[in-house]
Amino acid sequence: MSDDRLARMALGFLVEPGSRELGLLVREVGAPEALSCVVAGHAVTPALAGAVRARLEAAGVRRTAEAAADLVELMTTRADQLGARIVTAADDEWPIALDDLVLASREGSILRRDTDPPMCLWVRGAPRLTDALERAVSMVGARAVTGYGEFVASEFAFGLAEKGWTVVSGGALGVDVTAHRGALAAGGLTVAVLACGIDRYYPAANAGVLERIADEGLVLTEWPPGTHPHKTRFLTRNRVIAAATRGTVVVEAGSRSGARSTLSYARLLHRSPMVVPGPITSAMSVGCHIELRVQGTVPVTRVEEIIEEIGRVGELADPIQGADRPEDALDALQARILDAVRPRLPRSAEEIAAVAGVSGRDARRNLPLLEELGFVVSTGSGYRLARRSPVSRSPEEE
Repeated sequence: MSDDRLARMALGFLVEPGSRELGLLVREVGAPEALSCVVAGHAVTPALAGAVRARLEAAGVRRTAEAAADLVELMTTRADQLGARIVTAADDEWPIALDDLVLASREGSILRRDTDPPMCLWVRGAPRLTDALERAVSMVGARAVTGYGEFVASEFAFGLAEKGWTVVSGGALGVDVTAHRGALAAGGLTVAVLACGIDRYYPAANAGVLERIADEGLVLTEWPPGTHPHKTRFLTRNRVIAAATRGTVVVEAGSRSGARSTLSYARLLHRSPMVVPGPITSAMSVGCHIELRVQGTVPVTRVEEIIEEIGRVGELADPIQGADRPEDALDALQARILDAVRPRLPRSAEEIAAVAGVSGRDARRNLPLLEELGFVVSTGSGYRLARRSPVSRSPEEE
């Protein structure tokens, strides 16, 4: 393994993911030198140096000169035990889309400051990260999902997976796990991004689904084994979900839903922000409708609309149209004349012309054609709608 890879693995263990200070240091001096600095407490803030010392002590590493080697050996052994692998930016498998997180991690960001790219990822599952995320879309939303949200998340995830898209979510209750299940049901690929160690499936209720994802797709996390999920870690995790995909779809979200932070990251990273509208009476749609008022947010109601937004040029959704009606084939003049024909009381051509506001000549020329097409019938006293005419009239029109 290269020195850069070894250093990134160690840094991923020592420093909480997303650290802006560490990211700047690595980009300035390189990962190996940055590791030396944080372990020795040089050229870093006291806060970062203290946090690293705490991690070293917790790991049982007492000799700082050998910290990197000890940590890498510890991490490699644990990964082997868990059937996982560790991926860093020095690996071919690294998804370079995550490097865009430097765009979101900056002073004055509307989100949290510490949103730098991961130092390393713990991964379970056979597919290569780069392959799995080549055509990927994230789907997130409320934990307290409604029946409407479950239906939408399941149908959309199934449809996307069926069309070859990877569905990425956070493995949480509600919309997340529903999206994962929908993709699995289609025989497609899904990726769960955790906010805890790779050995701690959270929530426990989703352990079965997450285990299946590890078998058929990918489960990944930035945190080393044994790490518990904390509230802030979910927010930190959300930046990876947004960065790894071409766009984010929010299915349901309350006013304070964490799914909205994922959508905010998508905007910052120039990914497509998409939202499914919901009932205005539902508390689980409030966050969606707030986001829809943000300029650039795309409302989506079909799988085809999602693909149109994030797919290749030319992958356009067919416009939604009502069912074809026989009278659609008529021109404007013929339609006006037909509208003036009653269902049961016959009218002469001149009467129909007066009602329709056309000339008698136009009425006399077009009524036989309408009869031939089956819309009207001719009687001794004029024209009326055919009994089996495709056009119906209300009783008030008699």
